[in-house]
Amino acid sequence: TRTLAQNNLMKEIQRMGGRDPVLSTNIKLRIDGLPYASQRPPEDPGVAVYFTYKKQPMVFACDRWDLVQDNIHAIVKTIEALRGIERWGASDMLERAFSGFAALPSPDQMQAETWRDVLQMGNRLPHETDHDVLQEAERNYKLLRSQYHPDRGGSAVAFQTVNEAIEQARRELAR
Repeated sequence: TRTLAQNNLMKEIQRMGGRDPVLSTNIKLRIDGLPYASQRPPEDPGVAVYFTYKKQPMVFACDRWDLVQDNIHAIVKTIEALRGIERWGASDMLERAFSGFAALPSPDQMQAETWRDVLQMGNRLPHETDHDVLQEAERNYKLLRSQYHPDRGGSAVAFQTVNEAIEQARRELAR
């Protein structure tokens, strides 16, 4: 039943340390917050649950299944699996998995850095050619790409920033 699915969802969120869950569905509710007993299933059975995890806002959504309770159950199983990852000793994977649910910063929140700053080029000597500078930029890029790769604990934003920086360097120095 839908009530059982909702209760299981709230328990899973609590078990993982989530706080303040809010379940959003297209089910019409009475003033007391309970669903109408005679209500037909909604046309859109999608659900979303919002909660706070380690002081970060999170959301899980599912509309794969035909019934609201099945979509809630899918979210329960997803959270259960993520909790398992933590229990099995790979908790850094849990943090990386949740980083995918965090919002990316808006362009005005990101600092405007030049490709030279991103690729840690430092001060250049006057006699260096564009070719020399580009070779050093490529070396630094390879190191930073490895360091910031999301599969190695880096962030997707930092990885993308490094990739964009080398492209800018290549365009500027390959004239």
